[in-house]
Amino acid sequence: MKNIKVLMLAVAGVFALGFSSCVNDLETTPIDPNVQLPQDVLKDEAAFEALLAKCYQGLACSSSDGANGGPDINGVDGGFGQYLRAYFNLQCLTTDEAVCCWNDTGLPDMHNMNWQASNQFIVAMYYRIFYQVSLCNELIRQVNANPAGVKFENKGALIAEARALRALSYYHAIDMFGNVPFSTENDAVGAQGPRQISRADLFEWVEKECKELIEGNDLAAEGTNVYGRCDKGFVKMILAKLYLNAVVYVGEDRYADCAAICEDLVGTYKLHDNFADLFAADNDRLAVGTEEIIFAVPHDGINTTSYGGTNFLIFAGTGGDMNSSEAGISSGWGGLSVTKQVSERYTDGDARAMFFTAYGTEIPDREVFTSGGYKSVKFRNVNHDGSAAQSTGFVDTDFPLFRVADAHLMLAECAARGAADNAKGLASLNAVRERAGVATLTSYTAQDVLDERSRELMWEGCRRSDLIRFGQFTTADYLWEYKGAVKEGAAVADHRNLFPLPPADVNANSNLKQNAGY
Repeated sequence: MKNIKVLMLAVAGVFALGFSSCVNDLETTPIDPNVQLPQDVLKDEAAFEALLAKCYQGLACSSSDGANGGPDINGVDGGFGQYLRAYFNLQCLTTDEAVCCWNDTGLPDMHNMNWQASNQFIVAMYYRIFYQVSLCNELIRQVNANPAGVKFENKGALIAEARALRALSYYHAIDMFGNVPFSTENDAVGAQGPRQISRADLFEWVEKECKELIEGNDLAAEGTNVYGRCDKGFVKMILAKLYLNAVVYVGEDRYADCAAICEDLVGTYKLHDNFADLFAADNDRLAVGTEEIIFAVPHDGINTTSYGGTNFLIFAGTGGDMNSSEAGISSGWGGLSVTKQVSERYTDGDARAMFFTAYGTEIPDREVFTSGGYKSVKFRNVNHDGSAAQSTGFVDTDFPLFRVADAHLMLAECAARGAADNAKGLASLNAVRERAGVATLTSYTAQDVLDERSRELMWEGCRRSDLIRFGQFTTADYLWEYKGAVKEGAAVADHRNLFPLPPADVNANSNLKQNAGY
């Protein structure tokens, strides 16, 4: 951590200039005249590795100082502004998967689906995405510049991993914001107002990046990189998800392309036999080699601490009459519940139905955690064998960003849509169901896959995108509690399928045009 902090102080000012229209809001720490400059710090390959570590750390923590340090982005709370927590708020809290009883300004609006353009939780996700992009851009820029003339052994790998991480954040930008500011390492530092790229053009750019990384030799082959670092399996998952949602993003049917990638992935990675193990404190053992977790964002109760990520999911999902020690934590925050539409989707004997049920399925009063609603106990800070994790104040549980179970279900969906072999799709769907302990099927529909994705991937950041792809996010075709700020649920305007760009950024950059409806 200390090495990363020194390096970041040396180059943070350059990061801030990478997206100059965001400077007034982003306000990343400028270069400290008392700290060495990049050419003085980046003197060996280990220093560049530490700089790359910051690109990874940005997914797990709000700052290089951990949970209690000053966040990388001033003006955005270091807790809810952490990347994965912000991602959860936009991808899960806006759906049937999560309801939060807290009354932070703008938070109830997320589940109500009546957010405003200046909503602080949306702003947090936006700036986290583009902070990550700027970190990766600068890593690539510094490696190529090589100010101290370092003799690299793994120059290509450093750049490839930064490109892969950047592709992830740009994929999230495509999915959540559509037409966004765009910059790469080739854009001049300090250039005023990055141009706005269309959703279709950014889709094409990320697709090209992913293909180059997959076909090239610089990124580790799938299942071969070290724990916590991305490889070609990581990139294939990004590309598969692009293709799965291509009808939404660019109006093109790319299900066959998605299926081809997923067939490759399900042939490489294996489903773990115990579902609960995937969300235990020692799930890092399932995020190496060809185990089920293709890529996990590491969390460590001692060394990698955060008020976001799995720490948020476990603490905010625990409270009231729940036993905190069973969750492996000191005490819960009592915030998150699921709607009855989710809790009633599981059948008896389903190993994935991991809930505290004492308060019933109804949520009559969202302002009180104990007033109702099932509480998810899917994520826990306890090892798979029941032994204690190393800390109860922060969790050890990694966040499984990509799992091969998702690839199985993507393949099944593509087959249901006529873009893949039906027998292979059915086999993949049944592999997931069999692991969960529920009956296998002899036939299925695309809706069956959507329901299976809900059961399998709850709180893993897929639900909003899935509902949009099936035309059920904004419409009255599917309603859940408090959708549209109505207890019984109601349709909302279709412009809610995208989130707004922060007004401050639009005002600061004349190149940016706000999304329709905002």
